[in-house]
This record gives sequence, C-alpha cells and structure tokens, in this order.
Amino acid sequence: MHDGIFEVIATNGDTHLGGDDIDNLLITIALDDIRGDLGLDLRRNAEAVQAIRKAVIEAKIALSSQTSVKLDIELPGGKRYRREITREQFEQLIQPIIDRTVGPCKQAMKDAGLKPEQIDEVVLVGGSTRIPKVRALVKELFHREPHTDLNPDEVVALGAAVQANILGGGSEATENMLLLDVTPLSLGIEVAGGVTDKIILRNSTIPASATQFYTTQVDGQANVAIHVLQGERELAKDCRSLARFDLKGIPGMAAGIPRVEVKFLIDANGILHVSAREQRSGKEAEIQVQPSYGLTDEQVEGMILDSFDNAEEDFRRRQLIEARSETSTILAALEKGKKSAAWGQLTTDEKKQIAKMEKALVAVNAEEDYHAIRKAIDALNQGTMRLAELMMDTAVTSALKGKKMDETDLGESPTAPHPMAKAEFE
Repeated sequence: MHDGIFEVIATNGDTHLGGDDIDNLLITIALDDIRGDLGLDLRRNAEAVQAIRKAVIEAKIALSSQTSVKLDIELPGGKRYRREITREQFEQLIQPIIDRTVGPCKQAMKDAGLKPEQIDEVVLVGGSTRIPKVRALVKELFHREPHTDLNPDEVVALGAAVQANILGGGSEATENMLLLDVTPLSLGIEVAGGVTDKIILRNSTIPASATQFYTTQVDGQANVAIHVLQGERELAKDCRSLARFDLKGIPGMAAGIPRVEVKFLIDANGILHVSAREQRSGKEAEIQVQPSYGLTDEQVEGMILDSFDNAEEDFRRRQLIEARSETSTILAALEKGKKSAAWGQLTTDEKKQIAKMEKALVAVNAEEDYHAIRKAIDALNQGTMRLAELMMDTAVTSALKGKKMDETDLGESPTAPHPMAKAEFE
C-alpha cells in the first residue's frame, strides 16, 4: 500500500479449507458419540444431522468468547444428546485443521520474497478468524498481533464494492485509489514438441505485458499457428487451452529468417490480449480471452498443486523434448550443408568424422537419456564448425558479387539451432 495504490504481490490459499471443515469434524464426533452412547445411527437422518450442525456451529461461535459450552440436542425418539466442550478440548480437536493454513501463508511469503518481519499488518478475513487459536497461530507465524478491527464477515464484500466503484469510474472517495492485482496462473503458448513457453508468469502484477520472439522451422512457411495456454505444467497437454489463432500470409522465407513477435497484455479488467506480428513483412493477428473465465478457485489451486507434484518429471520430459527438437533442427541444417558448395571443400576424413557424429546423434536421439543427446549435439556442433565457416565465406563472397544473401546456398548453419526456433508452427 502506497499513496492510494494497493498492489497484490503474491496470492495463495487452500480453497478446500475453511469453517465447514471444523463444523464437519464436530458433527462427526457428535454422531459417533450418539451412536456409541445412545445406540442411534443418525448419519442418514437429514433432519437430525441438520439439528446437530446448528448446535455445533453455535457452540463453535460461543467458544470464541467463552471457556466452555454445553450441547443439548433433542434427538428422534425423545432422546437427548448432552455434552460439555471446553475451549481447550475444542482447540485440540481443530489443531490439525488450522495447521493447514500455515503452508499457503509461507508459500505466499516465499512468492512475494518477504519475511514475516517485513509485513506491517496481517488482516483477518472470514468468520473462523475469530477463533482465539487461529489468531494465536497467526501471531506466531507472522510475529505480530493480527489486525482485528475489520468485521471478517464483511471485509471481502466491502473491498469488492470499492474495486467496483474504481472500475466504474470512481467517486470522490476512491478517485486516488488503484488496486494492482496479480494473475493466479502463468500464461504462454505451445512451442516445438508440445512444450509450454510461459510468457507472463504466475503472480505477475495486473496490468501486465510481456513479449517473446519466435521463428519458423520450415522453409517457405506461410502460416503460424498460435496456441494460447494457461497453467504451470511444462507440457501443453497438461495446461488449460485458452485460444488458438493463425498468423497468415507470411512471405516465403528460409526457416529461421521470419521474426515473429508474440505479445501478451493483461488489462486492468483481467482481459488477455494476445497479438502476433511478423516483423519483416508486417503481417499481424490478435485475439482476446478472459483467462479467469470458467475457472473456480478450486481449479486454480489444483493446477498449481499439480505443477508442484509433477515438477521433476515434467522438467525431465521437457528437457528430452527440447533436446530432440534441437536434434531435428541440426540434422536438417546439416542436410542443407551437404548440398552446398562448401561441402565439397571438406576433406574425406572431415566428411567421415561428421557422418560418424551424425550417426551417433541419430542413435542416442531415440533413447530417453537427455544428457547423452546433449553430449552428441555438442559434439556435432563442434565437428561441423569448419563446414559452417566455409558456408559463411561462400555466402559473403556471393553477396560481394552483387547477389542477395537469401539467393546464396547458405541455408542454415549446421553448428547450432536457431535460438528462436521454438514455436510449433503450421
């Protein structure tokens, strides 16, 4: 918070955690007691369960201000369930539930790059924050007393009303206010091999914009297919598909020559604008999507947790896919090199050595060992260095004779793939 600007720098939570968990725990205990002490199994008696729910919620609320409370519930058949619960007993019962709040709090601080000592206020939201044990846990975690002056049942609705007023044009009370929110999930596009290339990362401040550059992988390619994704996983198939659109009419050029600028922009209303522009020709296309549309908090949380659970395997698969994609690019470039005039300038031994390294790369590329593929790529890169130099010399000589660079047999250097050759295009 600074001069009327409220900036969200990280967000986290457990949408499967709340006051209902405490209520359901108390209901389960009461039903077990009734079945054991009174011989009544009321789990399928909706009316009785509702009466028990009402009683335990009232007891939970009372224990925030009292040290003990008595339950007295009328049951079917004229029987009654009576039990006294102390605050100490209540806190012991709910300890595992409230301990689950610690993880999201620590993750939010980690994402924000903050320590508890750097936080000025901790505002409590939601009715369950009235529970003394919850407040004690907050004090222990953040090293300060929580801010309790706001009504925890109304504070979210009040904040939403203020934000609506700001977005609607504002009034005198909000004219100098601005809320800078964050995007809950990363946004990007699908690139070569079905890999996700993240362009705007999770927890980026809204409004936000970012740009990446890509190129083609096929000679004469006229169309570029842009697949917009949302999520934290490394592969496109594991992320949420937001939109697809085509950049058409690119003039025929050699692979790697087009320079496609892909720009992501999220405005203050949370609308994502995606544009693609080929810089040499000026051809462009764009689309608008609402990333949060149709996503519940539970789904957002699930996507984030999935990325944590599968991070190691996802990264391994991404490394393998990218290495194989790089192999394809290098082998295609080498084939062009063999058809160039420069190839004839190599010695027989040099050609044999390149053929040997090419065969080794093709062999390891079929395996699941990323490090072996990487080693073979580096070896072929080094082994074709002289061929690349000869091809460049030929191209420069042709250019000096008045020929354009794209009219020579330069093609692609076999020494390395194009660094921008990442987007999977059609």
